Amino acid sequence: MRRAGWLAGGGLVAIVLAALGWGLAHPANPAEGTIIGRAAPEITVQSLDGATVRLSDLRGQPVVVNFWASWCAPCRQEEGALKQAAANHGGVRFLGVDILDSPAAARAYQAEVHYPYPVGPAGDASVTAFGVKAPPQTFFIDGHGTVVASFLGPLDLPVIDRYLQLVGVAR
Repeated sequence: MRRAGWLAGGGLVAIVLAALGWGLAHPANPAEGTIIGRAAPEITVQSLDGATVRLSDLRGQPVVVNFWASWCAPCRQEEGALKQAAANHGGVRFLGVDILDSPAAARAYQAEVHYPYPVGPAGDASVTAFGVKAPPQTFFIDGHGTVVASFLGPLDLPVIDRYLQLVGVAR
């Protein structure tokens, strides 16, 4: 009887390992990550200060596109690093995209933190085109408009600097 139990347990282990192998070979969202190495999708942000900013208008310089929300604790955690990086890197454009938020909450948050670059909402199609599921997520785009890297989660200054090197920004 013990032997039959061990065989059944071994069969279960084999099934679990096979499922794990299949899952690694077939990620849950195969579209995720496909934006890296491609031209950045167009995104238009209606800045909270009233301006309209198109990502394509920023081409020619590296761009950091940060998707955030006022209710997002990790977004609040990274806001100081983003402001510092924007101040440190004059040749890099920063664009904040508010998602899954109310306009009033976004305005109140911007009034509190004062991002020194354009921030505001964009259409859902833009968020979908970038493959963003939840904030914070940040994309690093080179001067030719190619998405070089993406970072999911809160950034700190050393991480931002490391990613900016990927888009050709020397520290």
